[in-house]
Amino acid sequence: MTTPQSTADAPVLAGLELTKSYGTNTVLHNASIAIRPQESLAVMGPSGSGKSTLLHILSGIVKPDSGTVLFRGQPIHTWKESKRTELRRTAFGFVFQAGQLLPELPAIENVALPLILNGMPIAAAKAQAAAFFAPLGISGLEMRRPGEMSGGQAQRVAIARALVARPAVLFADEPTGALDAHTSAEVMRLLRETSRHMGTALVVVTHDSDVAAFCDRTIGVHEGTLVERTAQK
Repeated sequence: MTTPQSTADAPVLAGLELTKSYGTNTVLHNASIAIRPQESLAVMGPSGSGKSTLLHILSGIVKPDSGTVLFRGQPIHTWKESKRTELRRTAFGFVFQAGQLLPELPAIENVALPLILNGMPIAAAKAQAAAFFAPLGISGLEMRRPGEMSGGQAQRVAIARALVARPAVLFADEPTGALDAHTSAEVMRLLRETSRHMGTALVVVTHDSDVAAFCDRTIGVHEGTLVERTAQK
């Protein structure tokens, strides 16, 4: 007797037959992908291959020309921009290559910012943000501004900010591109372990095979098509 697929096994996020062109340049062509809860997925490809476009479509920043994007079964590609913006604030987290911390704010306020923007009182937001500093190895940096931290420290603060609202999916676009090899490995280890502990799916866009090796599996992007690579763990 067959049992129905459990909710835990169902994809938290999926893209089905996604196509996206800019002018005459087709960046993605009938690309399909599925990410399950707690899974970590690396999306690899050279510059211009379409991997960042894929991330932008999956996160609702860009609409595909055709195809479907499903978040927990809901077709978010059909939603209005205001609703997709709210989704990005509440259910998605983002880590970028340069961190993009606000230079005028201390680390604790940078981390608390997503909660404050979602209407949480400042004191409560800071208290929730403070809980992320020790696990990410940045205790004592709460009152430092980005210019007073190393690149690795600033990127850990950016990870804390991305995770503070406990998102269902965390998108990381070249998250270690500005770091040396040792710091890159440490940041990826923390990113993977923390997201797994929180039950957050992780999607990492990278051109670096060492970064991709931290993820459960890897998808290659080549001329707008996706190729599943061997599972790494």
